[in-house]
Amino acid sequence: MPDESRRLASVCVYCGSSNDADPRYITDAHDIGASFARAGLKLIYGGGGVGLMGATARGAHAAGGAVLGIIPTFLRGREQPFDDVETVIVDNMHERKMMMFERSDAFVVLPGGIGTLEEIVELLSWRRLDLHQKPIVFHNPGGFWDPLFELIRHTIDARLTPPTLADAWRAVEKAEDVTPTLLAWDEEIYQTGAPAALRQLT
Repeated sequence: MPDESRRLASVCVYCGSSNDADPRYITDAHDIGASFARAGLKLIYGGGGVGLMGATARGAHAAGGAVLGIIPTFLRGREQPFDDVETVIVDNMHERKMMMFERSDAFVVLPGGIGTLEEIVELLSWRRLDLHQKPIVFHNPGGFWDPLFELIRHTIDARLTPPTLADAWRAVEKAEDVTPTLLAWDEEIYQTGAPAALRQLT
């Protein structure tokens, strides 16, 4: 029988930290955070209280979910930590990203800017190098992430990226589909008995 200890317990969210984002994105982020809590998933996020980042944390917290924020010292003023949840202060961005990765069993990507792009490209690069096989789900309202997907497919067509990378993520249009998609993917991994080590950075 598969080992129950391998089941999905925590999810990291990458997303925008701007309060100027489309209000629909912020509402969706709040709803997605709440859906994590209802599914019993701990939210791991960048620690800020602004933009989609803060909305996701507030949604999870309001729904009774466990939340861990990780924020570097220099961003505390800019991203205004959400003090109602557990928050770890680290020295720099590299430490923040590594801790978010290590504490998470899966990843959800919401609309975001250059910082979110940097995080997801690194995550996909690590997947390309077989350093992890953690599920990655994009919330893709109105095709927000389609240009990124097209760029990756362009590099695949140019034989600069292996075709298997196109299977590294799943994308959904509706906020309510994010958590069910994540849980279904985890169930597939669980049923196939994929070793826990495949989810960890080596």
